[in-house]
Amino acid sequence: MTSINDVTEDFLRENNGFSKIVSKFVVPLPVRAFARMMRGFSNQSDILKYTMSDILLEVENLHANVEGKEILKGVNLTVREGEVHAIMGPNGSGKSTFSGVLAGNPAYEVTAGSARLHGVELLGLAPETRAHEGLFLSFQYPVEIPGVSMVNFMRAAVNAKRKYLGEEALSASEFLKLMRQKREIVELDNKLASRSVNEGFSGGEKKRNEIFQMAMLEPRLAILDETDSGLDIDALRVVAGGVNKLKTERNATIVITHYQRLLDYIKPDFVHILYKGRIVYSGGPELALELEERGYDWIKEQVD
Repeated sequence: MTSINDVTEDFLRENNGFSKIVSKFVVPLPVRAFARMMRGFSNQSDILKYTMSDILLEVENLHANVEGKEILKGVNLTVREGEVHAIMGPNGSGKSTFSGVLAGNPAYEVTAGSARLHGVELLGLAPETRAHEGLFLSFQYPVEIPGVSMVNFMRAAVNAKRKYLGEEALSASEFLKLMRQKREIVELDNKLASRSVNEGFSGGEKKRNEIFQMAMLEPRLAILDETDSGLDIDALRVVAGGVNKLKTERNATIVITHYQRLLDYIKPDFVHILYKGRIVYSGGPELALELEERGYDWIKEQVD
């Protein structure tokens, strides 16, 4: 019986003419995942089109510590424009650490590796510069900012990004018009939008507000860190619907979640399992369904 390794090696041998292009793609994915994906292509031109498509995020051999303890132990991930990737895994695997490292949380110390967003190395940039470059992180537990109105907060954020990109600041009327348009995406009540940031908001309202901020800032890469946490089914539909409305061919989304239910609404192109600080398994949407049915024990048995 032919092994998955044999399939991959045969593929690279038979297509030596563009093996260098493919090898760049092979690096971020485990062999099993790469072989599974190759079966989905019918010819060389399809593979070339995919491997040469625009890479939005490229993470290679990322290691990071928290208070001297290594959490990320060599994460590799490639995300292309227009894709949705889901990252799942047991508690304590490093999922939130991964999102925090990409966003520039100073609590994490990067000890090795790289993370490039549309070719720009993120790891040496300040958090606000990463945001201006197009990175957005939706928090699992959004914080309240008493005394700072949503209007002033968002106008400052939007115009700071526009200044960074060399664009003129929005006038008050232009900003309010944009805010009304984006607010409708997540059905955010006008009264909430006029209050202090997240102050007195319910859990569902805070998550809607996060996606509203995402709509206003129009990031190239959005990372949703357990956005489904604490949401009832109605709020989940609204939040997921907002994310789907914001999807374009030029942006991408990474969804970090424990549960399949979010992925019923935000359909992933790829699902990755992060375990013990590394992505140890990757597949299509069916992998999330398998995890829902079987749990993580079978992954642990393969890795440990």
